[in-house]
Amino acid sequence: MAFHLCAAFTKLSFGRNHVARQRNGNVVGRYNCMAGSSNSNQITVRRTAHYKPTIWDYDFVQSLKSEYEGEKFTERVKELKEEVKMMMLNKNMVPLEKLELIDTLQRLGIAYHFSDEIKTVLKSIYNHTVNNWMKEDLYAAALQFRLFRQHGFKLSQDELGNFKKCHCEDFKGLLSLYEASYVLEEGENVLEVARKFTTISLQKHTQLNKNHYLSILISQSLEVPLHWRMLRFESRWFIDVYEQKQDMNPLLLQFAKLNFNIVQAMHLDDLKYTARWWRNTGLGEHLKFARDRIVENFLWTVGVIFEPQFGYFRRMATKVNALITTIDDIYDVYGTLDELQQFTDAVQRWDVNAMEQLPYYMKLCFLTLHNSINQIAYDPLKEQGIYSIPYLKKAWADICKCYLLEAKWHYNGYTPSFEEYMDNAWISISAPVILVHAFFLLKNPITNDALKCLNEYPRIIRYSSTILRLADDLGTSSDEVKRGDVPKSIQCYMHETGVSEEKAREHIRSLICETWKKMNKERVADDSPFSDTFIGVVVNLARMALYMYQYGDGHGNNEEGKTKDRVMSLLIHPIPIQI
Repeated sequence: MAFHLCAAFTKLSFGRNHVARQRNGNVVGRYNCMAGSSNSNQITVRRTAHYKPTIWDYDFVQSLKSEYEGEKFTERVKELKEEVKMMMLNKNMVPLEKLELIDTLQRLGIAYHFSDEIKTVLKSIYNHTVNNWMKEDLYAAALQFRLFRQHGFKLSQDELGNFKKCHCEDFKGLLSLYEASYVLEEGENVLEVARKFTTISLQKHTQLNKNHYLSILISQSLEVPLHWRMLRFESRWFIDVYEQKQDMNPLLLQFAKLNFNIVQAMHLDDLKYTARWWRNTGLGEHLKFARDRIVENFLWTVGVIFEPQFGYFRRMATKVNALITTIDDIYDVYGTLDELQQFTDAVQRWDVNAMEQLPYYMKLCFLTLHNSINQIAYDPLKEQGIYSIPYLKKAWADICKCYLLEAKWHYNGYTPSFEEYMDNAWISISAPVILVHAFFLLKNPITNDALKCLNEYPRIIRYSSTILRLADDLGTSSDEVKRGDVPKSIQCYMHETGVSEEKAREHIRSLICETWKKMNKERVADDSPFSDTFIGVVVNLARMALYMYQYGDGHGNNEEGKTKDRVMSLLIHPIPIQI
């Protein structure tokens, strides 16, 4: 949010004559003066973030086509799928070879074709060999440990055996152990030690530059561990890397490339649908102060669930994301406190009659919100008899109340404690509202236990939300604070403890690690009322957050964060392939 101060005003009017607070003699934020108010002819002073327009032209998006929509490609995928299935059922493959095949299928993005076969293979290995050969081979032990943990099998950290100094030159094994250390839960000190030990050893390997293929894998993992990576991006990246592997399987490579392109073509159809919806709302045209980021909002949905059968989810979830972005900017940038209070009240009431007192721009936004969410609620009512509006309405009311509190903090020049900030910010970051909608959009069977748990925001949602909040703050807070925004987690921690920004950032990164441990435990909890698919979406939202804010504000800034290149790679450019 970039601000300008009208020279004629030293005291600025915010609704009820709020005064711009000062910190150490400096005005908090700078403001544009705009004539006009919904209820009077008085000048209303508003902030502006000067967000740049979208770089994705509507006509360009609608013109996108893929040659991989034809039947000949889907038929070839079916053929390749049968060949891979025969590989998995090969009784002559030793357990390690089967584990490596599963790991490769996952990284190439084609494991979802073989969910049942993978479960069968892992269960067989788990029941017969988990305590035997694995402890003799660091690479095999760590690979098996990671895969079992990822797929919900109970396995003690003691199963990893002893990693000793004799393993210091086994970089393949060390990388496998490093990746396994990221599926740890709280209190697993062996895995904590393993992570520190392997990190130092792997950094040594990158300096020695041994084994080109392994060096690429190590460098990528030291930047972002495999367990934390956005799945679709990992597939696109790993396909290119796997092609360089000396003993790569050409059948798997062709399958992965062709499947990626076919799924990409489906994503393009989803994107074009959401772009048409966004244009029809008129929000991008009429609310110029807000970020117009429909393509970036769609990318988030691909990050949380990319498989082709979830096109409906991506289309509806993108609407939710776009509405969140717009409403966030209303609270964060444009609305006066009086207007924000009125908008919050209207959302809580969920009644179009509550629109009457709102200014035009808020009427437009509220009616779009009301109509779009009611439409989303129609399908679970029709198909399962589930009336979801109370849950969806509560989620929107909760986020708006948290937005309003942050707006009050800003106007009052108040710096909350770190705990006070986080108690509000894990909701204001929008993950709860995203995930509540995701629960209904997945169209899984819905139980009363799941609904009750969802309404209270279970721990796994809070952990995913916390990671999203902290990742966002690491990527965006410096620029936002320079522009006069409310302090974020980093600044609150600095203010409370007196440490440097570098130390505060280090603390935030350590909190992300600690939160992942908690989420690792929750995702396999025996008493969870949620489906594996929904839990996957919750975990993938945290992964997507680390991806989007890895290099800065990948969501809001058109020119930084590498988002443009990533959109081109994941959504627009197919992988070259010869069939």
